[in-house]
Amino acid sequence: MDADVVLQEEDMEGSWTLLSLFSSFLMVFGGALPYIPQYQEIQGSSNTEGFSTRVCLVLLIANILRIFFWIGKQFELTLLLQSVVMILTMLAMLHLCCTVHSTNRVSTKQHRLT
Repeated sequence: MDADVVLQEEDMEGSWTLLSLFSSFLMVFGGALPYIPQYQEIQGSSNTEGFSTRVCLVLLIANILRIFFWIGKQFELTLLLQSVVMILTMLAMLHLCCTVHSTNRVSTKQHRLT
């Protein structure tokens, strides 16, 4: 009887560990997931209308500050990884926006030979 109780406790502990890892994974990558369809839409249409680069700036500053706070007083590693993923996501979005803007600017500019 005692062996059954110990096995059930170990199964519950393993389940909680798996649930904890899954929730940590969702926390790390969940913030960046909504940007995937937006990235694909901007890339497909070559139009950044409706996307605010100021939001990217605010998120970059917030996540950089969170990393600086982690250096001062370490907190959960999950939140640190989330900041790194969000910084990489925002840099990718800004890179795409700059590429699309420069492509649109070059294609709409009139070239004159005098």
